[in-house]
Amino acid sequence: MGGKVVFKAYDPDQLTFLPYKLEELVPAGHPVRIVKQVVDAVDVKPLNRKYKGGGASSFHPRLMLKLLVYGYLTNTYSSRKLEDQAAQNVHFMWLLGMKKPDHNTINRFRSEKLSGVLKQIFSQIVLLLQQEGIVSLKEAVFTDGTKIESVANKYTFVWGKSIKNSKEKMKAQLDELRGYAQSIAAEELKDTAPLEYSEINPEKVKETISKINAALEDKEDVAGKVKQKLNYAKKHWPENLAKYDEQEKLLAGRNSMSKTDPDATFMRMKEDHMLNGQLKPAYNLQISTQEQFILNYTLHQTPTDYQTLPSHIEQYESLYKEQPKAIVADAGYGSDENYGVLQQKGIEAYIKYNTFDKEQKEGIKAFSNDSLHYNEADNYLTCPMGQRMHHVGDGQRITSSGFLQLISRYQAQNCEGCPMRGVCHQNPGNRIVEINHSLRKHKQAATERLNTEQGIKYRKRRPADVEPVFAQLKHNHGFRRFLLKGMSKTEVEIGLLSIAHNLRKWKA
Repeated sequence: MGGKVVFKAYDPDQLTFLPYKLEELVPAGHPVRIVKQVVDAVDVKPLNRKYKGGGASSFHPRLMLKLLVYGYLTNTYSSRKLEDQAAQNVHFMWLLGMKKPDHNTINRFRSEKLSGVLKQIFSQIVLLLQQEGIVSLKEAVFTDGTKIESVANKYTFVWGKSIKNSKEKMKAQLDELRGYAQSIAAEELKDTAPLEYSEINPEKVKETISKINAALEDKEDVAGKVKQKLNYAKKHWPENLAKYDEQEKLLAGRNSMSKTDPDATFMRMKEDHMLNGQLKPAYNLQISTQEQFILNYTLHQTPTDYQTLPSHIEQYESLYKEQPKAIVADAGYGSDENYGVLQQKGIEAYIKYNTFDKEQKEGIKAFSNDSLHYNEADNYLTCPMGQRMHHVGDGQRITSSGFLQLISRYQAQNCEGCPMRGVCHQNPGNRIVEINHSLRKHKQAATERLNTEQGIKYRKRRPADVEPVFAQLKHNHGFRRFLLKGMSKTEVEIGLLSIAHNLRKWKA
């Protein structure tokens, strides 16, 4: 037989002789102590300036910042859950000195007070990391992007192309009505010219409809369908155009937006659980890391990574008044514009272009434009059969980011009867190719850099430095969707997430 079972004494109603000190309940080296230590060390004057004098007293911005940073560090993102933690969790209670902000106060501070100033706090923390020798702002950084879904309703979309089509359709119908009216009331409409596409606005359309109505007013043989369409146009078209104009202002050149979060753009997400390529309202997050610490973050409305790099670098320089020695990134950033921007700034670009990996494995594709030898001194190409392709002109091309590219055209002299014709090109006449010499030089330089000993080290290190940070944020810490709407508020969320990530890793 076993011995007598003995239980430890347990009496939840028993009073202690002296009350517990919260200080004794927070172990040394606990992450909450790191948050307190670091937030106490930063200058919160930019935050203080967000407060107006008078009225009731406010919770100190340093206290509120600690609450949010520690909340994001412990995966507590909701303002209501943060309110609960402040009242129930020993670590939060110790950090806040038993103060208990409610969820409205927390949300206002996050949405309003931190907007526009959190990056200054973030950069101070990165500078503290530099002071401790953990990171260097002058060394290479590793840059990558990921899409994070907006809190917006995924079915409330507005498409820029759809607005354009609606306006074109409206113009065509208006021209048709005007043409019909002129056929039976030419004298009355002799001064009414067709509207240009640029004139399809509420005022002009309203004025044109009124003129057509006035011209047909006393005509007895007007078709009923025409009267019906004119009445519909008078009632709805100016109002619809005003709505389209407002939407186009919010789109600001983008192809799409969400009605419930106009700053969000519809993007194709990697997390495609339905496997149907569905577009969702989202933001494009760009980060630059070193030793898996986030040194810079920017949020963008464009789904393509290459368009984000110039402004991402500008912010790095603005935050730290210096620039990194090199930027290492994947092929999504390899564009003529980006190579040129980095070259101009004296930053080494260890950035692949879209065909780099394939060329490393298989070589440059035979008969492609890149395979043609270029004689720079005499400005001609040599075709695969060794004949000269003479320069026949230059042109310009504007990319989707507004960057101007210079394109040179070259033409072969005698393709007829060439034994290589079938594999070289299929077009009638002599082969014509277009070459962007700037991009050609940048690609050659990139290939040389990426294949140096340093370039190979950077290429191996990149996926191990920046990609695990996204895995930490999205998978380990469950941040896959924003809680707030609008660019300024979502930037605050990313800022808090980045600060929390750096502090979590700093003392890990």
